[in-house]
Amino acid sequence: MNMALHLTIQSDLFVIVGLTAVLCLAVVLISKVIDKADPLAEPKGLVLVGMLWLAETLDRQAKDNVGNKVAKSLSPYILTIAIYIFMSNILGLFGFTSPTSNWSVTLTLTIITWVMVQIAQLKAGGFGAYMHAFIEPIPVFLPMNIFGKFSTILSMSLRLFGNVLCGGIIMSLIYSFTEGISNTIVGLFASSGSVFNFVAPVLAPVLHAYFDVFSGFIQTLIFITLTMVFIGNEMTDDMKNS
Repeated sequence: MNMALHLTIQSDLFVIVGLTAVLCLAVVLISKVIDKADPLAEPKGLVLVGMLWLAETLDRQAKDNVGNKVAKSLSPYILTIAIYIFMSNILGLFGFTSPTSNWSVTLTLTIITWVMVQIAQLKAGGFGAYMHAFIEPIPVFLPMNIFGKFSTILSMSLRLFGNVLCGGIIMSLIYSFTEGISNTIVGLFASSGSVFNFVAPVLAPVLHAYFDVFSGFIQTLIFITLTMVFIGNEMTDDMKNS
């Protein structure tokens, strides 16, 4: 008996891999520029200045939430996911499907954050306290505590996924709507034929600025802020001040 195996690859996968490759290449190139730069000289170039400002801003936020010691390890991760999520969110400007409109992407990012939160909680109280928290304040709360432990994965991943996906759907509806208007206007003066959607350039830029740039920035800010806050909440004051 012969059984054929059919493997279907989502088109989003190529966008995700391509974006990851571009960001990795960009990080390598920027790192080389930073290594060659004079540490005492004032940074030049819009991209370099912007990257340094972003890195310093996120590093300060990380130190405020988790302390100086942990921030040294956490800040590179926060900077990486901030750039990746924001770049993913604005790909709609260039006609691509945003990787963050795929739940598998946001779920993977959230799981990484969730694992880091659990590690922080284990380091803070130890394995015994970690397991005992499941039956607090009384053992009957075990099912709810288990659900609460994993609810962060759902809430963070679905928040980012839902907002980006809804923005993409709305923009698709806007383009369909403007195409209909363009066809109607041309139909008043011509019989038939292929019509350029000339109404879209009037409405689309403003909506792209909101759904892709502004909303994309807000969702990025929310994700990285929650990451730092959740990790910081599980750390003791001694861990933050060490």
